[in-house]
Amino acid sequence: MPQMAPISWLLLFIVFFISFIIFNIMNYYCYFPSLSSQQQLKKMSKIMNWKW
Repeated sequence: MPQMAPISWLLLFIVFFISFIIFNIMNYYCYFPSLSSQQQLKKMSKIMNWKW
């Protein structure tokens, strides 16, 4: 079984690293929070009002 040359390992690492970074960027910027969760958060903040 032939071994891979070091330049092939470097190229493989670069390809996987770039795809990983692109995947994370797409997941970060494609997230759209729903309005219902924001409204629920406002309700929760009103309910959990500490009286010191």
